[in-house]
Amino acid sequence: MNISVTENAARQIEKQLLKRGNGVGLKLGVKPSGCSGYAYVLDYADEIASDDIIFDQHNVKVLVKASDLEKLNGIELDYTKEGFNEAFKFNNPNVTGSCGCGKSFSV
Repeated sequence: MNISVTENAARQIEKQLLKRGNGVGLKLGVKPSGCSGYAYVLDYADEIASDDIIFDQHNVKVLVKASDLEKLNGIELDYTKEGFNEAFKFNNPNVTGSCGCGKSFSV
């Protein structure tokens, strides 16, 4: 099982945690949503839960609940800037479809 984080994403995670003032890393998960089935969820992680799997790359930790790992295995978390827009980007090899608005996906 693997989750990868690009250097750009790691720098942004580190920057946001420093600005926030605390946290052990970034929590990556999925939730039922939209017309395709699931949406990504990003949040700060203030502690490590017993069911979290920890991926440590470029000096940042990304935590994923064990129950979400099947849907996220192999994902690359990136951070991109396109014009005035900046956002985390999810390159998930498990996605079999997505909705027209791009807010949800199916696996």
